[in-house]
Amino acid sequence: MDPAPDPSPASEPGDPFPGKLLFGKYSLGKLLGCGASGKVYQAKNISTNQTVAIKCINKSKIVKSGHVAQIEREISIMGRLHHHPNIVTLLEVLATKTKIYFVMEFAKGGELFNLIEKHGRLSENLSRRFFRQLISAVRYYHSLGIFHRDLKPENLLLDGNGVLKVSDFGLSAVAGQTRNDGLLHTMCGTPAYVAPEILGKKGYGGAGVDVWSCGVILFVLNTGYLPFNDANLMAMYRKIYRGQFRIPRWVTPDLQRLLKRLLDPNPETRMTVDEIVRDPWFVKGGYADGGNFEEDRREEKLMTKLKSKSFLNAFEIISFSSGFDLSGLFGDSCEGFYEERRLVSGVDPEKIVGEVEEIARGEKARVARVKGDFDVEVVGQNGNLLAGVRIYRLNEETVVVEIRPYERGWGEKLKSVGSGHR
Repeated sequence: MDPAPDPSPASEPGDPFPGKLLFGKYSLGKLLGCGASGKVYQAKNISTNQTVAIKCINKSKIVKSGHVAQIEREISIMGRLHHHPNIVTLLEVLATKTKIYFVMEFAKGGELFNLIEKHGRLSENLSRRFFRQLISAVRYYHSLGIFHRDLKPENLLLDGNGVLKVSDFGLSAVAGQTRNDGLLHTMCGTPAYVAPEILGKKGYGGAGVDVWSCGVILFVLNTGYLPFNDANLMAMYRKIYRGQFRIPRWVTPDLQRLLKRLLDPNPETRMTVDEIVRDPWFVKGGYADGGNFEEDRREEKLMTKLKSKSFLNAFEIISFSSGFDLSGLFGDSCEGFYEERRLVSGVDPEKIVGEVEEIARGEKARVARVKGDFDVEVVGQNGNLLAGVRIYRLNEETVVVEIRPYERGWGEKLKSVGSGHR
């Protein structure tokens, strides 16, 4: 018999509770935390004995708040990022009539924030190790046209071996979300970590704001406190906008130079990720002092391999099954979510992209290439996303074409793409 539900004030009718068996597969453990989008529980796969983390999301809440597209995008993005050792792995997505469950890799070490809160500032060597792992993850997802937009120590987790894992892509964006000016315009992020160009409300590049947040995180790791802080929020925003901060005297000259370049209020002159990995402080000692050089070299080779791969792996093939189809997660009450289509085609990928571009031109829209040549978004005149088309190669002769409409009618407009009958 299941134990009684947790009578916590945060509980809601239908919430899962410790001891409950989900889908006959996961035994639910303690509540790990609550966030804006849901609650996270520790759980165990009763078949494999694997410990996992499960985020529970209330469907009615996200429909009422208009966050359906955000949750759908988070699932899609995390499904693309399961390869990297410094990014939390999404294992599967499950749903009932009222809830959606993200089953994720469990990070036994908890939040990096808790480590700083408990021990204060970290040694420069340990800070360097965590920063290298953070940049490895950031560099990887930037290469896929993905931008986190809410990097902070609370969203950086540690596994049982002390390896850093980037989590919570709920506020992330993809390159196809930019407007005609090529910039993002959504105000988002955590106040103390937000980049000055977001405050300027004139549009911003996703890569630059992630680099700024990395700079704030590196400052916190080495000092134990925030570079921009004030009891008055507007006063803090003014400091951020002007780039006004002081570096303690104990910080080494190389690290001081790096921090100043990371926290440059001008995004045009701010350091890039590619510049970071060549910085003297970042590579000091060949990673040997406070980091694992061979481990980081392996991650670098892995990233290069993953970026160049052209064939589907098992996880991606499984993701095409109906059990991973996001259209069924939200039910009939979810307005604005249109069913995606997948087809197997023998048409050349470049020709398929050409078909999408031809249809877009006829509708006075444009096509933005998101990842390489064969992952594209159709963008309207006002910058809104109309549809996405992603092409996966199964083998030399066969591809899978995934068509995802974001606006009503675009599923019909793109129905012949890849069929060879145009």
